[in-house]
Amino acid sequence: MLNISGIAAFNDNYIWLIWDQDPSKAYVVDPGDADAVLDYLAAHDLALTGILITHHHADHTGGIAKLQAHYGQALSVYGPEAEQIPGVNQPLPGDQNIHLPFIEPSCCIIRVPGHTSGHIAYLIQDALFCGDTLFSGGCGRLFEGTATQMLHSLTRLAQFPVNTRVYCAHEYTEANLAFALTVDPLNPQLREYQQWVVKARQHGIPTIPSELSTELAINPFLRCFRKDIQDAIEKKFNRTHLDELQTFTLLRQWKDNF
Repeated sequence: MLNISGIAAFNDNYIWLIWDQDPSKAYVVDPGDADAVLDYLAAHDLALTGILITHHHADHTGGIAKLQAHYGQALSVYGPEAEQIPGVNQPLPGDQNIHLPFIEPSCCIIRVPGHTSGHIAYLIQDALFCGDTLFSGGCGRLFEGTATQMLHSLTRLAQFPVNTRVYCAHEYTEANLAFALTVDPLNPQLREYQQWVVKARQHGIPTIPSELSTELAINPFLRCFRKDIQDAIEKKFNRTHLDELQTFTLLRQWKDNF
C-alpha cells in the first residue's frame, strides 16, 4: 500500500512525500521548499529516490536544485515536457503510463492544461497528485491556459473512480467553500462539508486529501453541467441559456473577483 505524508510549506502549500515498501526509496511531489523536505526525511528516516513535478511555478519547483545537490544529479526528476523546468531530467509528454522504480503498479500521467499550459497530474494507485488543477471545492486560476482546456482537464479527472483520493498542492478549501456556498447555497452536502472543514482548520487539521466522490458532490467547477449551477451563473451575470463551457468560464471569472 502506498504511504503518503504531507509536508506543509510556505503559507498554504502541501508537498507530498510518497513511498511503497521501501522508505529509503521515496518520491516527493512539487518540492517548492527543499529544507522542509530534507528536515522531514531526516526526522522520519526516509531517503529520496525521485521528484515528481506537476508544473513550473516556483512554489512547486524551488527545491529541485538543492535536492539534486544533496542527493546527486542522478536523482530522477520527472516533469512536464511542455514546460522548461530547470533540473527536470525525465520529461513527460503526458497521457502515458510510466514505471516509477520501487512504486507499484505503474503511474498514470495525465495532461491537464489550464492553470499552466503544460500542467500534468500523476495517478498512483488511488492517489491523484493534481498540483494546482483541482482543489477541494475549487480549481486553479487560468494563468496560461484557456477555460476550454481547464474544463476538459477537470472533466477528465472527474472520470476517475469516485474513491480516488485528491492530493492537491494548496490548503484553499475553506476559502473555496465560502465561494461555493455563494454559488450553490441549497446544497446540503456542501454545507455539511463546509462545517467540517471550518472545525478541522480551527484545530489545525488538513482538509487534504479529499475524495473525488466529495468533489463531485460539492465542487461547483465539476458541476457546471447542472442546471442549478447554470441558473446561479445566469442570475449573477444576467445571462440566459448558458452551456457548460460558458457556465464554467463565468464561474471562474466570478471566483477570480470574489
